[in-house]
Amino acid sequence: MSTTVTPRPRAASVLVGTGPLRVEDVVAVARHDAPVALDPAALAEVRRSRGVIRALADDTRPHYGVSTGFGALATRHIPVDLRHALQRSLIRSHAAGSGPEVEREVVRALMLLRISTLATGRTGIREETLQAYVGMLDAGITPVVHEYGSLGCSGDLAPLSHCALALMGEGEVRDAAGTAMPAADALAASGLAPVRLEEKEGLALVNGTDGMLGMLCLALHDLRELLVVADISAAMSVEGLLGSDDVFAADLHSLRPQPGQAASAANIRAVLADSLIRESHRTEACTRVQDAYSLRCAPQVAGGARDTVEHAARVAGFELASAVDNPVVTPDGRVESNGNFHGAPVAYVLDFLAIVAADLASMSERRTDRFLDVSRSNGLPPFLADDPGVDSGHMIAQYTQAAIVSEMKRLAVPASVDSIPSSAMQEDHVSMGWSGARKLRRAVDGLSRVLAVEVLTAARGLQLRAPLEPAPATGAVVAALRDAGAGTPGPDRVLAPEIDVAHRLVTDGTVRRVVEAATGPLA
Repeated sequence: MSTTVTPRPRAASVLVGTGPLRVEDVVAVARHDAPVALDPAALAEVRRSRGVIRALADDTRPHYGVSTGFGALATRHIPVDLRHALQRSLIRSHAAGSGPEVEREVVRALMLLRISTLATGRTGIREETLQAYVGMLDAGITPVVHEYGSLGCSGDLAPLSHCALALMGEGEVRDAAGTAMPAADALAASGLAPVRLEEKEGLALVNGTDGMLGMLCLALHDLRELLVVADISAAMSVEGLLGSDDVFAADLHSLRPQPGQAASAANIRAVLADSLIRESHRTEACTRVQDAYSLRCAPQVAGGARDTVEHAARVAGFELASAVDNPVVTPDGRVESNGNFHGAPVAYVLDFLAIVAADLASMSERRTDRFLDVSRSNGLPPFLADDPGVDSGHMIAQYTQAAIVSEMKRLAVPASVDSIPSSAMQEDHVSMGWSGARKLRRAVDGLSRVLAVEVLTAARGLQLRAPLEPAPATGAVVAALRDAGAGTPGPDRVLAPEIDVAHRLVTDGTVRRVVEAATGPLA
């Protein structure tokens, strides 16, 4: 995995207060390095709840996380002179991740969401600790977090602990340029001092669903964009395969009032508008009664995926409005243990999204395959080859799709149905939400690549329908690919670079942008 960081313009600042962040805020900070500002009202609440913790620290009765050990060791009362060591030991021992580095944007999302919970005033952390965490994030210091270590219960403990470790000036980080170095050196270079944790602060820094939630927010953003591309690629395939657009009529879809389905059908209608290819076979000579499901039912599948994304966004909204820690300082000043750190609500929708991403990719691959089969492509050459037999055309591009789709089906197996007890059976049921989020990231990447191959193949198919002209919107995609050096018919050449071009145009928003220049905004 590349760790090179390309300099990017700073986005507008994101205000963090006692209320919820938005998915867009998470994306702005995680991907575009938007700076973070703390609401003064939130800082006042942080100071107030810290006063509650300070009062408990002097109490002779044990209080979990303040004057006791953690997890299965919560029965031991810790004297005052060992409490700094208690918090430091918690972070050091829990920073036990292993495996490859997690992506920079994921770590930044995780850090922002922990900051958001700390700013609610429900954790009892000190204001200076919160400010130091914000300073580390704004300086572009990214703690090295590893692939494995979180069970998604008691929060994303290991990932969050590696971030807290960096805040203490320990462990390894990458600076804003992506250079690996000791955390102490990166803090010093940015004018930041390591934090010496006091009572309760170690727990406050690691008890949260921030990793899995951050990855959910990033996936929601990406899937919403890819769902529009899926409608565009479906429209290109319907057009290139001489399919019918009659089945996308609004009155037909109103008979089954699924909102995502209606939006998808409307997009496909808009993209196919004014297609001369479509008009060429709107005659009695066309004897096909119904198109294959991968064409005819595209809005039903993509629409179901849209509605699932919005369900997941609703769950994410609840989680973004949450203050996840254990124990918490309640608004009336009580310090109470709870189970809000359990990742089940997030884990379920992470798994659900991996399922719909796999199904959407599977349908896309089936449409691509139709272009390549002379018995089903309605007059196109085998494999869209220039000289079939000598040339193989897009034969192996479909193999690439098939390999990705097969992998996505494996990634669609739910992680949340598994549970491995931990902490001497104190944590005897875990969510595996972090694992669900990790596989969803791979699934979203896979979907973008499968759609890119369909776009590339459909563009070649549309050009082989010449002299008939495609719709203005689909023609704009063909032109964008051609301008970038991809998608044109002709003798075989190395296809991998063209697939990469198509993937870039899908993921950087070019495909959607050129289509909307012709259609207006798509849903």
